[in-house]
Amino acid sequence: MKKHFMAKCYPILSVLLLTGFITHAQGSGPGVRGARAAALGHASVTLNDVWAVGNNAAGLGQLSAPTAAVYAENRYLLSALNTVALAVAAPLGKVENGLARRGVVGVEVQRFGGKLYSEQRIGAGYGYRGGLVSIGARVDLLQLSIEGLGSRRAVAVSLGGQAELVPKRLVFGAYLYNLNQAKLAEYQQERVPTVLKAGLSYRPTAKVMLNIETEKEVEQSADFKAGVEYRVIDALALRAGLRTLTEETTGGLGFRAGALQIDYAAAWHAALGLSQHLSIGLSFNAKQP
Repeated sequence: MKKHFMAKCYPILSVLLLTGFITHAQGSGPGVRGARAAALGHASVTLNDVWAVGNNAAGLGQLSAPTAAVYAENRYLLSALNTVALAVAAPLGKVENGLARRGVVGVEVQRFGGKLYSEQRIGAGYGYRGGLVSIGARVDLLQLSIEGLGSRRAVAVSLGGQAELVPKRLVFGAYLYNLNQAKLAEYQQERVPTVLKAGLSYRPTAKVMLNIETEKEVEQSADFKAGVEYRVIDALALRAGLRTLTEETTGGLGFRAGALQIDYAAAWHAALGLSQHLSIGLSFNAKQP
């Protein structure tokens, strides 16, 4: 069964390629987490909200309060390309000067796809902040399922880091997803994609953030991503971005009211149309960074 598993997948994968699945959806790669990151053209490697658990675990180290969030995504108005996720993060030990002394742990549960093809993952991440540097790691248990052909599972290990090159002004971030090159099937050595992301975030004022980032998978061209966030008032942020590999433009809004954070993003692809992203988060008992 193993020998023929991936061969039987090819007709289904061909259909998915025609719909842009491989380059635009999760594809068992790192993907994007949270509508804020989606609105910024997926330039998320320097962010430090609860969705850092999936975008770059190092960002978890700057959370100062327990936080929970949900995320929903639809691509090109196709139900087969839906993603839903739940993330929870909590500081370990005492929080002093806005940082958890023993770091922050996060857990994410995610599902992508429909009846024909689906991906499920459970990921656990840890981030630690020391001085101007944050480090993080994440372990994913992935399951890919194709109707009538069964499922495959793999474990992927990822590492990330963030550093303030200029305190509170210029941040560098890098994330290596699936550094262990987890194998999905023996047939043609099918593996989970190994992806490297790196980028900079320039924050000239407390209201403005400019992100640039590049992402490279071994078998694909580099993806250049850029995004800008402008906080009009404390409760409202406007965002826009773009991606070169997928030729998408993005935009979105963020609303903050006390402990509640709501983000929405829309992305437009000239050939495939509209994608939408929504995330809602709740932070308990402390201010977010």
